[in-house]
Amino acid sequence: MSHHASGPNFGFPHGDPRLDMTDLYAFLKPGNPAKSIIILNVHPSFRLDSPEPTTKEPFAPGTLYEFKIDTDGDAVADVSYSVQFASLVDGDQTATVRRIQGKQAAGDDGEVIVQGAPVSVGRDALVANAGDFRFFFGWRSDPFFFDVNGNFNHMQFTGDDFFKDKNVCSIVLELPNSELGTNKVGIWARTVDKTAEGWIQADRGGRPMQAVFLVGEQREAYLSGEPANDERFIGVFAHELEHSGGYTAEDATAVATKLLPDILSYDHREPARYPYNGRTLTDDVVDVFLSMYTNGKVTGDNVGPHGDLLDEFPYVGPPHD
Repeated sequence: MSHHASGPNFGFPHGDPRLDMTDLYAFLKPGNPAKSIIILNVHPSFRLDSPEPTTKEPFAPGTLYEFKIDTDGDAVADVSYSVQFASLVDGDQTATVRRIQGKQAAGDDGEVIVQGAPVSVGRDALVANAGDFRFFFGWRSDPFFFDVNGNFNHMQFTGDDFFKDKNVCSIVLELPNSELGTNKVGIWARTVDKTAEGWIQADRGGRPMQAVFLVGEQREAYLSGEPANDERFIGVFAHELEHSGGYTAEDATAVATKLLPDILSYDHREPARYPYNGRTLTDDVVDVFLSMYTNGKVTGDNVGPHGDLLDEFPYVGPPHD
């Protein structure tokens, strides 16, 4: 469901909802075309198959939450923004953001952009400023919209939005376009878990809905992999498209090739609109996906954007009770 519950058997990566990335967005800052907004949402407040809420702690302490930016088209990150969170202390959590230039393994190196920034756990949005950058971290209303139950009922959609009262944890980055260079860039995000064996990538993604194509060992390999190696999954994607949409083998391969590598393409010189350029909070990615997945047989789920989005930073609506 977008990228919700992207782990094995539609669970959470490494069994931890805080490591589960749900959606990635990139768009021009409203009213200021010299800046861009990149949003990574993680940690769904509920499982898809359970009425019980997940943990209240917003972010996993020590875990790296990273924006990866490819500026030269080789599907390898040239710039990374890495966010790391401290443990809860008296109900409060703080964040440190580092900028890492060039290809670099996971870790806690890099130039510190902001340190000790507050994490929002209530409705008020606590914002951190650092030079030309602005940051938000914390609980927000989930902006993703989809009739999940209709999807599981053989795509018999009724317009019932499963996510209308759900929350996620948002990491919102406002940055000057100069940080992205002068050309189109590729953006993806990932969560990296620190384990006894070292840093292990738990989840990653750029485009919405990609994990739908993967099951079993293929899903684990995909989530732990890198976009530069995504060509190996074209056959898996194509096979699913033949089954779901009745594509010919040739057409299925052509569509799968367009979906990989799993990177969100973004050009700050043009308006954002998925799937052509970036992704806004109101883009109906489900309708785009359903039309592609079924080869035009199903074109929508009768669900639209949420009405609680903000016109100002951090743009994602306040959390539900």
